[in-house]
Amino acid sequence: MKEKKIVIFIPSVEGGGVEKNFFLISNYLSKFYNDISIITADKSIKKYLSKKIRLIAPLSNYWKKKSRYPKYFICSLYLFRFLVSNKNVLIFSFQANAYAIILAKLFRIKIITRSNSSSEGWSKNIIKKILYKIILNLSDKVIVNSYQFKKELDKKFRINSYAIYNPLNIQYIKRKSKEKTNLNFFRGNYLKIITIGRLVDQKDHLTILKSINLLDKKSIRLLIIGRGDNKEKLIQYIKENKLGSKIKLIPFQRNPYKFLRQADIFLFSSKFEGLPNVLLEAQCLKKYIISTDCPTGPKEILLNGKAGDLVPIGDYKKLSDKINKYDKKNIYYKRKILLGYKKLYRFDYNYNMKKYYNSIKKFIYT
Repeated sequence: MKEKKIVIFIPSVEGGGVEKNFFLISNYLSKFYNDISIITADKSIKKYLSKKIRLIAPLSNYWKKKSRYPKYFICSLYLFRFLVSNKNVLIFSFQANAYAIILAKLFRIKIITRSNSSSEGWSKNIIKKILYKIILNLSDKVIVNSYQFKKELDKKFRINSYAIYNPLNIQYIKRKSKEKTNLNFFRGNYLKIITIGRLVDQKDHLTILKSINLLDKKSIRLLIIGRGDNKEKLIQYIKENKLGSKIKLIPFQRNPYKFLRQADIFLFSSKFEGLPNVLLEAQCLKKYIISTDCPTGPKEILLNGKAGDLVPIGDYKKLSDKINKYDKKNIYYKRKILLGYKKLYRFDYNYNMKKYYNSIKKFIYT
């Protein structure tokens, strides 16, 4: 039997959890399959990929700087051209799944899609809900990254998705966390708090800022790591509330772990997710987690509150109260941290990578 070519579709690489999993999974699959191509709008990601992988991207940086939808458009054209020239193909879509599914059906080829975040974020519109119910059922396999997400998606769109947890490379995270940093912001006898994520509405950093504003700010330091459209809005809030000496905002970091290692608490304020990688990384480095109980993922990771605290979405008063009550010397909090760490085996790198390998294997031969 002849092995199919694999084309991985991810138009917009933005530096979040989706992209981390994309790099891990793509490089892992390249160990076993001989012909893998990636279609994206960002040619600079080549340095993070296995040399065995072929990158298909615009030569100009023009598209890299555009928003998501222009990237979806140009990469769909590249995918169309690829499918015209290559017949024996399997598409593995990480993003813009509707575009990829339509092209797959047009060319009558198999497609696996990976849904990354709760449908609460992209299907509230009744028209979209109807369209996605049709389109998702055309995918030959739909992979999701948590069982809570699977339950939600299957019920809403009447499909039978397949859950694979995000593969977590614990040793890599621990090793990178030991790298030195010149940031002195956390030095001193403070409650050290950190949050990491894109500065967009979905992540709702404003709720975190409002919660900090209610506390005794003399004893607190908050580090925000990320980039995005809401940066100026957050800076403005910090200035208006005179929080500049207590809150520091730094851009996206390839190695956020060296900063995360220094913190006491990790805060997470998303309105919706899939399975947030950053919570697993915080558990890996034994940080106490306070997270919104958003769909989907945090409740599953934090064992329904047994391995951290869950607060309602947008409830900055409740979030502030949880931060205020935290005591790193208290055995209650230490036990929660330890429980979360012990349960990380669910996200074992090799176990979950094999699930991806086997999912591809079922479709790879003609």
